[in-house]
Amino acid sequence: MSVSRTAELLPETSELDIKSILLLDDDAELAYTLKSLLESHNFVVTPVSDGAAGLREVMEIDFDVIICDLLMPGMPGDMFYLAVNKVKPQLADRFVFITGHKGTPKVDEFLQNVDGVVLYKPVLIDELIRMIGLVIQKNAAKQ
Repeated sequence: MSVSRTAELLPETSELDIKSILLLDDDAELAYTLKSLLESHNFVVTPVSDGAAGLREVMEIDFDVIICDLLMPGMPGDMFYLAVNKVKPQLADRFVFITGHKGTPKVDEFLQNVDGVVLYKPVLIDELIRMIGLVIQKNAAKQ
C-alpha cells in the first residue's frame, strides 16, 4: 500500500474524533512518557497516580478509554475498576489494564473474571494504540 493510499484511508481528525483517555499509573516517569506519546496521536490524556484521583475524574467525565495500572498504592487498579463498575457501569468496557506482574495469581484471576484487555510492561506504544483502537471500536458498536 502506498503512502498516499494510506493517507486517503485516514480521515482528517476533527474535534469530534478526538478521544479522551484517563491514564492511571503511579510511575510518574512512565505516565509522563505515555501521556506524551498518546497526545502525539491526537488523544487528550488526563494522568492520575492512584485510584482515588481516578474516581474523582471519572465522576466528572465519561472517558473514551481508561488505561489502568493494576498495582498502585492506595486504591489498586482492580479496586478502581470495581468502583467504576459500580458508579458508572457504562465505562467498564473501556478499560485497558497494564501491569508488570504477569503470572501473579491475584492479577491473573482478576483479569480472567473481568475478561479485561491487558498489556504487560514494558508497554509497546504501537500495541497500546492498537488496544485503544479496539476498545473505542467495541464501544462505538454498542451505541
